[in-house]
Amino acid sequence: MALPEFSLRQLLEAGVHFGHQTQRWNPRMGEYIYGDRNGIHIVDLTQTVPLLDQALQVIRDTVAKNGRILFVGTKRQAQKPIADAAERCAQYYMNHRWLGGTLTNWKTVSQSINRLKEIDERMAEGAEGLTKRERLSMERDQAKLNASLGGIRDMGGVPDLLFVIDVNKEDLAIAEAKKLGIPVVAVVDTNCSPDGVDYIIPGNDDAARAIALYCDLVSRAALDGMSAQLGAAGVDMGAMEELHEEEIVETPANAEETVEVSDEAVANDAVAKDAPYELENKE
Repeated sequence: MALPEFSLRQLLEAGVHFGHQTQRWNPRMGEYIYGDRNGIHIVDLTQTVPLLDQALQVIRDTVAKNGRILFVGTKRQAQKPIADAAERCAQYYMNHRWLGGTLTNWKTVSQSINRLKEIDERMAEGAEGLTKRERLSMERDQAKLNASLGGIRDMGGVPDLLFVIDVNKEDLAIAEAKKLGIPVVAVVDTNCSPDGVDYIIPGNDDAARAIALYCDLVSRAALDGMSAQLGAAGVDMGAMEELHEEEIVETPANAEETVEVSDEAVANDAVAKDAPYELENKE
């Protein structure tokens, strides 16, 4: 594998360049703004491209050194992409609500995680000996704990790096990371302050397509780091790839190219239809 590649065109199609209304901008983001159009700030993607590439390199290197990445995104449109991306690359996530002290008071949080594991074990065994009311109460506790802590139940300690969507909403997470000296990679929109963020990705943090693109690239960078880690440990990656190729059903030689063209056409059509809606619905 290799560090994921992306183009300026992909960022444009995903709407990464759309900022917030000009009256809602944060002056600290001024250097990353190209201009405005119809009262909406436009992010300078010529700066986003190298900064995003740098962020992906940091994520890849962290995982390659056996580091842990915590994906953080609790806003509605980020919840599923954050969870899917973290699970795809065997990392950790918080997508429901950031609990105060998650990093700075890990000892207490770990006790809640142990409680969740105990409930899971009890429920897996059939919760024998419990009344109907006790079982319902335990199921409610299980659902509540799983929503808040399910994504970090196996993390085992504070992470080595945070990847954050929307620094305004996740300001508490960034403050805790800064206090502990944990590096932060974050998507920073035009209405946000980049303070506390070590690796800034200037761009739209509201559009679902943009969030999906960020999460996919970060996940693939982490997977590349895992490959490097396995290679350093002496695992024959070539043999693993050959085994994987044998399991794949043969497809025509031009199948990949056909899919790419189709996706591009769909993306262009989506931009034409959805961009005005996203601009009008910026928070």
